[in-house]
Amino acid sequence: MKSIHDFPNISKHQIEYVLTDIDDTLTNDGYLPAVAYSAMELLQQAGIKVVPITGRPAGWCDHIARMWPVDGLVGENGAFYFYYDRVQHKMIRRFWRTEEQRKNDRQKLMQLQNLILSKVKGCAVSADQQYREADLAIDFSEDVPTLSKAEVDLIVQIFQEAGAVAKISSIHVNGWFGDHDKLAMTKRLFKEIFQMDLDNIKNSVIFSGDSPNDAPMFAYFSHGVGVANILHFLDDLPTKPTWVTRKEGGYGFAEMVDVLLAD
Repeated sequence: MKSIHDFPNISKHQIEYVLTDIDDTLTNDGYLPAVAYSAMELLQQAGIKVVPITGRPAGWCDHIARMWPVDGLVGENGAFYFYYDRVQHKMIRRFWRTEEQRKNDRQKLMQLQNLILSKVKGCAVSADQQYREADLAIDFSEDVPTLSKAEVDLIVQIFQEAGAVAKISSIHVNGWFGDHDKLAMTKRLFKEIFQMDLDNIKNSVIFSGDSPNDAPMFAYFSHGVGVANILHFLDDLPTKPTWVTRKEGGYGFAEMVDVLLAD
């Protein structure tokens, strides 16, 4: 990985979109610092679209789409995108799976929830679970003492043995049914909202993240940026970002934006 401060000037002028994870990429210890929020505003003022790509729930994403300086977002690890049309004051919600599929999925996930809680002591259902539409988030580090890698791996194993997809973030294991992921839904958002084929313009996109569940995005985008706390997960990353910041979390994101917008 190379320092973000070595990002070439010629590439800066090609960037039209900044995609970013939220937890521990825009935040630090669960807190959104002012510099990270301001950095998103600065990007928009420079004509660069900002799209969070997160594992956070639909309830949060509705708020973020409406009230943050963003141009839409992908939530629950690709279960949907939300886009708020500020001209018509209308929220566009696009789910990967049908309402009936999501209803059936929730019943199966409830059974998995009970199984995981009985098998892995110390984990908990995420505090934001009641605002979710399509996945089950098991907390191993946000509001509970951090579990061991073996315990986190067991949570993943239980999901997978039931036929669910499971991804590890910096704080949760998220499990769901279906073939969606962050990248697939991001491509759909670009096609339907921006009328762009992401495959054709990905060199004009930066993606910033911090954890193993961001690896598919790092593999896809040549301009993948890890905030400094990505260094804690290097052994678990099948694909590493091209660039890395000096600072962690939201301060690292703001550092990246400063570099990107510098003359």
